[in-house]
Amino acid sequence: MQRGLPMQPTVVLLREGTDTSQGNPQLLSNISACLAVAQTLSTTLGPRGMDKLIVNERGEAQITNDGATILKLLDIVHPAARTLVDIARAQDAEIGDGTTSVVLLAAQLLKEVRGYIEEGVSPHIIMKGFRQATKLAIDRIKELQVTVDKSDPDNFRSLLLKCASTSMSSKLIHSEKPFFSNMVVEAIESLDPDDLDESLIGVKKVPGGGLQDSLLVKGVAFKKTFTYAGAEQQPKYFKDPLILCLNVELELKAEKDNAEVRVEAVSDYQAIVDAEWEIIYRKLQAIEKTGAKVVLSKLPIGDLATQWFADRFIFCAGRVPAGDLRRVVQATGGSVQSTCSDITREHLGTCGVFEERQIGGERYNIFEGCPKAKTCTLILRGGAEQFIEEVDRSLHDALMVVKRAIKNGEVVAGGGAIEMELSAHIRKHALTIPGKQQLVIAAFAKALEIIPRQICDNAGLDSTDVLNKLRMKHATDGKWFGVDVDGPTGIRDNMEAFVWEPSLVKINAISSASEAACLILSVDETIRNPQSEGPNPGPKAPAGTTQRALRGRGRGMGRR
Repeated sequence: MQRGLPMQPTVVLLREGTDTSQGNPQLLSNISACLAVAQTLSTTLGPRGMDKLIVNERGEAQITNDGATILKLLDIVHPAARTLVDIARAQDAEIGDGTTSVVLLAAQLLKEVRGYIEEGVSPHIIMKGFRQATKLAIDRIKELQVTVDKSDPDNFRSLLLKCASTSMSSKLIHSEKPFFSNMVVEAIESLDPDDLDESLIGVKKVPGGGLQDSLLVKGVAFKKTFTYAGAEQQPKYFKDPLILCLNVELELKAEKDNAEVRVEAVSDYQAIVDAEWEIIYRKLQAIEKTGAKVVLSKLPIGDLATQWFADRFIFCAGRVPAGDLRRVVQATGGSVQSTCSDITREHLGTCGVFEERQIGGERYNIFEGCPKAKTCTLILRGGAEQFIEEVDRSLHDALMVVKRAIKNGEVVAGGGAIEMELSAHIRKHALTIPGKQQLVIAAFAKALEIIPRQICDNAGLDSTDVLNKLRMKHATDGKWFGVDVDGPTGIRDNMEAFVWEPSLVKINAISSASEAACLILSVDETIRNPQSEGPNPGPKAPAGTTQRALRGRGRGMGRR
């Protein structure tokens, strides 16, 4: 009888039910997930891009064609496809525009090399080729970019208007480009030129009216806050008023539920009540002494204080949102005070005109003619709320593009022109490289053509025909030729047609797309915990919580 072989002990490394998938099939599955995401976004690219109507779990609908917004609203759970969501968000936060382009480019790079992965080419060879091609592309952009002369203000302003209008050409508001481009450039010019903090541009949305009713307030505007009786007796218009911004509550507060005050006589109780009134009156008199005619507070201003101010012809507003109060301080000078004593003239701000104005169905407090105005407010009008939301997103992209153009001042031609030029340059360079790297760099060059190809497809043009014409132009020194969605030939010199974009948008998009593609290619195994599939129940409650919560529930309520 033969002796049996010793049994090998089973080694359990991972919890039961953990899913592990590895090797080439896993890599190809990740690439397919990224292509599915890009397919959703592809129809939104370019001046003839379509919009997406996205309904969330609460039934709220949003209409948009902004790549970052669509990816944020789509609850993508595939771990590799989430990488594309991250690069779109990073592009949106850093540059503001080019979010759809960056996702399409990353997915197309993966699509072009999928065949090589299937044939067994090492992902590291492909990644090396991509990095080399990215460096070539960025160097070529820096070589080609046109620097605009900032010394001529009129010329520089026209550049900013063109950059803003190019950014809006693919949005819902493209029919109102001249009106909104001017508004965006004026808004950015009103900021401090050293830091250009776009968060100081307030955006208020008022449903009703037409797009042309939107206006730019060179100062601060915010919606009328909740007010008590007495507010209607306050003056609503001042010239050159002093403005006091507070972080103080001017309201009589009810005692807390568990407060206990033991008094021996009625006079003691009356003394406590009088002390409360005395405190608030002292605060109000200190405010009146400052000479301020407009008093704003982040905390509530009660009915007593409201009526007291009305009797003395002072305007007050409580519960002012923190962002609006910050912008008021930036525009009018002064500072937010957390006490009512020792307030001197330098703590107060001033403005040319303060008024409360009706805009649509809302009342707005408006500060104009501010001496230190490094802020402004856009008041957007429009028919539907979803439409105004999309106008807001479109203007945010345009504001960011104009901000980048001011900081850098270098532009390239848009409409697929720079991508075609880079593609021709990289393809020519690929022929000088021996071995597999040549194929990878040529694949990178081909992937860049997805931008002009998709613009053509979305505009209903014959993309093969237009791309052939563009390749011919770029081979014969027509370096700024790109897609023309309106003309009969389908191509034009986009630099002369003023389709300009800051070169930083393109540099960021190409390097982000290449990094994302390399990241996905470097993953060959996914280990998924079964708990990650279920909804997240949150952390466990500490022991004894239930007993503490139920304690004291046994005492029944007395009958009424």
